[in-house]
Amino acid sequence: MKNEGPIRDHRHKIKNFSSTREKLHEIIFEADTKHGKYFDIALFIAIIVSVIVVMLESVNSLQESYGQFFIIAEWVLTIFFTIEYALRLYCVYRPMKYATSFFGIVDLVAIIPTYLSLFIINAQSIAIVRALRLLRIFRIFKLGSFLNEGAVILTALRSSKSKISVFLFAILILVSIFGSIMYVVEGGNNPAFDSIPRSIYWAIVTLTTVGYGDISPITPFGQFLASMIMIMGYAIIAVPTGIVSAEAIKAAESQNDISTNTQVCRYCADDEHVEAAHYCKSCGEELNSHKTNS
Repeated sequence: MKNEGPIRDHRHKIKNFSSTREKLHEIIFEADTKHGKYFDIALFIAIIVSVIVVMLESVNSLQESYGQFFIIAEWVLTIFFTIEYALRLYCVYRPMKYATSFFGIVDLVAIIPTYLSLFIINAQSIAIVRALRLLRIFRIFKLGSFLNEGAVILTALRSSKSKISVFLFAILILVSIFGSIMYVVEGGNNPAFDSIPRSIYWAIVTLTTVGYGDISPITPFGQFLASMIMIMGYAIIAVPTGIVSAEAIKAAESQNDISTNTQVCRYCADDEHVEAAHYCKSCGEELNSHKTNS
């Protein structure tokens, strides 16, 4: 009870946000108002253009003819994204909370490569990560069903994390054993298997059914073992698929087609709230879904 006063003061201080910041938050983070949708569509187009520019810039013939144009376009878009990122931090109540969120990190990583290009050659090519920002399209066009399906996949991956970890650990043990055996079998006759690490590399490529063909056994026994590992690879591939699929079914049943909206909490930057929600599901703070309906 003694701490209630400071808590009230802190919360009151946080909520004393200017109308300008409230409006900016509504435009930048929300997609259920006219101005917010226009902003998101403009941002969506800018991201698409930026990704195309990065791709075309890597083509030598186009680089020679339009190199200067690509540089100007890239810097104009980067400055636009930088201002947008700064405004996102400005109009949330806890900037660090947003900066350390998934989209906050993606937004930051999207603008860093162009600045790095001043010191590292071709660093701007990494700006292709801006394509991750296109994930916001589901909120922009209120594709609620897609948001729900995405939540199902994320829930399934989180639930199967421990099982997949055990599976990967077992695979590491298997490829180490197979690689060592192939080193013993092929090492004296095949210069390609000149060390255990290189043999383990072969085992990984073979067990995953990739089969680059850069290393291959030449002894009859080695080829027999390789055949067994290849066949085993098909069976192993089905294991993680089955684990994730089972968890996805459970997640889909628990999700029960809950309809979500485009509201983003001004306090903790959490999203994917149910359609009728007035308060954030994570921090309990009030959403502005029913305050502004312009």
